Amino acid sequence: MKQTQNDQIRMYLQAGNSLTPIDALEKFNCFRLAARVKNLRDAGVNIRSELLHTSDGKKYARYWIAN
Repeated sequence: MKQTQNDQIRMYLQAGNSLTPIDALEKFNCFRLAARVKNLRDAGVNIRSELLHTSDGKKYARYWIAN
């Protein structure tokens, strides 16, 4: 059975990695990382986030699982 994006993202984060929206698009073909993170948080996964800024002022989030 094929793993869902939620499963893939959860396992990736549980392995100690962090994830940004562009990473999620490249690794999991996921266009809506924030929605997947909400699903995982609702399921009890302790995902932390920080807001980052590009050099031209655009904002994006980086997600990881807190220990």
